[in-house]
Amino acid sequence: MSRSLHRLGLALLGLHAAACASPETVLPAPPPHEGLFAFADGCFAVSATGAEASSPRWLAATASGTGFALSASDSKAAARFSFKASDLGTYLLYDRDRGYLVAEEGPLERQEQLLSDISTIDDTFASGAEWEVLPVEEGVLAEDEQTFFHLRHRKTARFLTAGGELTENASRAASIAFHPREGCTEHPELSLDAEGQVARTHFDDGAVFGFVDTHSHLLTNFAFGGGGIFHGAPFHRLGVEHALRDCEPFHGFEGRKDLLGFAFDQGSNGNFDVEVFLPALLFGTLSEFSHHTAGYPTFTDWPSAPTSSTHQAQYYRWLQRAHLGGMRLVVQHATSNSAMCDLIAGEGIQPTRYDCNDMVAVDRSIEEAYNLERYVDAQEGGPGRGWLRIVRSPAEARAVIGEGKLAVLLGIEVSNLFDCFLVRPDEAPACDEAFLIAQLDRYQELGVRAIFPVHKYDNAFSPGDGHRAISEIGNFANSGHWSSFGLECPDDVSSVFDEGTVFFGGLNQPREDYDAPPPNDLSGFADDPVATLLPFLDQLSQGSLEGDYCQTHGLTPLGEMLLHEMMKRAMIVEIDHLPAWSYRRAFEILAENGYPAAATHGSDFGGRIYENAGVSKMNFGRCADPARPGSLADSLRDRVARIAAAGGYPAPGFGFDLNGFAGAPGPRFGDASGCDTPQEDPVTYPFTSFAGDVTFLQPRVGDRVLDFNTEGMVHVGLVPELIEDARRTGVTDEDLEPLFRSAEGYLRMWERAEERATAMR
Repeated sequence: MSRSLHRLGLALLGLHAAACASPETVLPAPPPHEGLFAFADGCFAVSATGAEASSPRWLAATASGTGFALSASDSKAAARFSFKASDLGTYLLYDRDRGYLVAEEGPLERQEQLLSDISTIDDTFASGAEWEVLPVEEGVLAEDEQTFFHLRHRKTARFLTAGGELTENASRAASIAFHPREGCTEHPELSLDAEGQVARTHFDDGAVFGFVDTHSHLLTNFAFGGGGIFHGAPFHRLGVEHALRDCEPFHGFEGRKDLLGFAFDQGSNGNFDVEVFLPALLFGTLSEFSHHTAGYPTFTDWPSAPTSSTHQAQYYRWLQRAHLGGMRLVVQHATSNSAMCDLIAGEGIQPTRYDCNDMVAVDRSIEEAYNLERYVDAQEGGPGRGWLRIVRSPAEARAVIGEGKLAVLLGIEVSNLFDCFLVRPDEAPACDEAFLIAQLDRYQELGVRAIFPVHKYDNAFSPGDGHRAISEIGNFANSGHWSSFGLECPDDVSSVFDEGTVFFGGLNQPREDYDAPPPNDLSGFADDPVATLLPFLDQLSQGSLEGDYCQTHGLTPLGEMLLHEMMKRAMIVEIDHLPAWSYRRAFEILAENGYPAAATHGSDFGGRIYENAGVSKMNFGRCADPARPGSLADSLRDRVARIAAAGGYPAPGFGFDLNGFAGAPGPRFGDASGCDTPQEDPVTYPFTSFAGDVTFLQPRVGDRVLDFNTEGMVHVGLVPELIEDARRTGVTDEDLEPLFRSAEGYLRMWERAEERATAMR
């Protein structure tokens, strides 16, 4: 059928409907629109014609209020729906009384509360509230010329008929029209609390404008078995009520089942209390209050990135606010921790949706990163229209930033990278050279460009990073090897994690051969963690070893091969989780090849990172010296000077490690402040961005008003406040310019990696 004949058919259908209806029910001329994706956040009434109804029938609530039907002949009786995009071309239909159009197996239902994969802890769950909008005759008319559409139920892949039923037969599908209305109830969502649009994309010399977050974890909710051990998502198909719901089903009454949060939040300050943790692990709950669990819309205690490790701090609207404040590049690392997941899930303390394996979490996180990109596109009206784009090369990143968008680079930060365990479980593949090459090829194809060779625990590439306290137990459980810390350490390496006192001294029995058979069988740990650890209670109770300890081993031959293969692929080598001896050898290999490293936990190897065209990160101080205006930028100025002295591009960026159990900048004022001197010049509203293109208002999360001055950087969306706070204390725009050149600096490092990769092939 030609396009002109199709238009004629649609016109005749409209005339027929007008002739058969009363004046009140004549269909208005179809409104102009931009295609299947353009209905997001619109307000519409829905009409249908088809085999069961040649004249228009309007979708309306039933008399009982428990369902919907295509029964109204009068447009005035039609329900008014707010269309909330759940994916590209897929919508939730939300009526004025806060009910959803839902289908399961029977008639159309009206539900005010939806179940989800999170509430059911079922990874296969699909909601009956999602509807795909499809063209009546795809390919005949352009999307923006379509007058009528089909509605296909996503869960069942069945079409809505004019009689209000679902059918597998597309020929019976109703011709659906969407009619603009006013007075809809907006679907729940968090406010942005910012006005304006990104205008500045480059400096006068051509460098891209904006700062980088070199180390981020947007999707930690898909780590730890995906069940709620880490709670809250950066987005959810069904909206904020599901992304950021109450955490009590997972963290328990008063948050007392949040043992992982307790371990990291206490241990990060050196205050890990094994006498509290072990009984809590045995009984499955802390004995005292941990945190209020309320999520949307109350948010009593969380988000609170400075104090809570196990709650989402990077919801997509918060990330969007950071983007408006100047963030232009973020490195999203898929992460998890299988031993900690097994510890909590194996005792039945908190549920999971799938296996605790590190690479299962990595694969899910990569998949969901692309789903996040689609979700943002869906909110903005179609493919490519969103403000967030995943990039695979520095050239792509430059183009994305040049459009005023946020470029996202994918990375991996887990212990058992590629399932290359130190002690291989029976079900794991053999990690040899051919397997390693195949894995690198696979993840490069998926878009991964940055990799940590090791994280917390010993693997086939290197000993773990040497982190103490709860990580010592995790490393023991991960392999069955005793800890292997000694006092003979390289004197030229200042490790981020691998230094200082050994917390569980009784576990430390250094071994001569790194890959020797393990002396302990902890294979039952995942199924019964406490029973597996009980025989070692004496070792766990012996106290600490004081001294400047480090891991006794370094990179394995396979670890060295990993670095060489990453360099050939122009992958970004993340170096900061390598323990001291591995760090030294890795840097020798990189320097020999003129290849840069990314030190995104803040090390710089005495400036040698910068000499080799690499990058590190900085942050502002948190207590201003009233006698020295601008003192909050001391760290920034120091980094700039160190980079310049090493001949690098002097533009250090952030590396917040949000959702990575690392905390966030705290407040300067109030009871939670750690400042010894009285602070002055708090952040007030409104204020404008560094670029001058966006105005920021007092931030809120649902019903809760946030106070950066007394709470700190509660979530990533308060990065504009962090920067404004520095400006209020005398940090100048000249001081800040290197920060806003840090996206450029990171891209230059990545381009250097590409140049060296080409030379090495």
